Amino acid sequence: MFGSSQKSAQLAEEVTDFTAVQGRSLWQDARTRFVQNRAARTCVLILALIVAFTIFGPYFAQWNNEEIDWDIMGSAAERGMPSFATGHYFGVDDLGRDLYSRVIQATTTSLLVGLVGAAMALFVGTIYGIISGFVGGRADNIMMRIVDILMAIPTVLIIILLLVVAGRSFFMLFIALGAVSWLSMARIVRGQTLALKHREFIEAARASGVSEITIMYRHILPNLLGVVIVYASLLVPEMILAESFISFLGLGVSEPYTSLGSLISEGAGTMAYGTLWQLAFPLFFYVTIIITMFFIGDGLRDALDPKDR
Repeated sequence: MFGSSQKSAQLAEEVTDFTAVQGRSLWQDARTRFVQNRAARTCVLILALIVAFTIFGPYFAQWNNEEIDWDIMGSAAERGMPSFATGHYFGVDDLGRDLYSRVIQATTTSLLVGLVGAAMALFVGTIYGIISGFVGGRADNIMMRIVDILMAIPTVLIIILLLVVAGRSFFMLFIALGAVSWLSMARIVRGQTLALKHREFIEAARASGVSEITIMYRHILPNLLGVVIVYASLLVPEMILAESFISFLGLGVSEPYTSLGSLISEGAGTMAYGTLWQLAFPLFFYVTIIITMFFIGDGLRDALDPKDR
């Protein structure tokens, strides 16, 4: 009698354990693993603070980004250093403009460029890669040869040509970055699609009469989300790096707008005069954003990696 009760208790415990494991989805497990990653969790907090700085920082500014302090203009090296008394918390640039407000605007611009550029690459590259890999045959060969040709052209050259021909603006900057950023995404998605399209659940869906388009977005796409999300998170800092390099060359966004790359370029040009704050503040935000985005991407990769469970 006692042995039977003990077996029943063990059986109930096994059923409970099985139910607990069965009720834990892939995304719940990934969220738990990501939260347990201390480096990624810390970087998310830091990035959230930077975003909060761009949103609420203007409420504490005493000068806007275009206003010139005529009393300091021309003597930035002697009187333009960071000061709470003058209201220039980060100092001023060579034209006497408040660097605090300009850093806020530049950080906002760089974050928007990174997010919008990554979103365009995510949208175009995912659709292109799924169609190429799933259709296969001659269409796949033609589509991939187009990608190979475009990847053979230097990325910076394409961006510079588009900006020079069509003009420097936010819209053209997004178009230029999106025009080259989707290529690697398309190759990655195409390779994953080739590995999935002959799996048993795809063959079962096809045998049951499900259309090809439905199979692509209902069966192929959900199984690619992990890879796509990880690559997209790593693509954001790459977009910021590309925009900063273009702005450093003087071909980025035009005045009165600015970006972190433009401010770093200006600060590097005046560093010899002792105005180190003009380089230090934008460089700090730039490096912090890049590092945090890479750590977040690594955390997502570890959390969504099925081989590491």
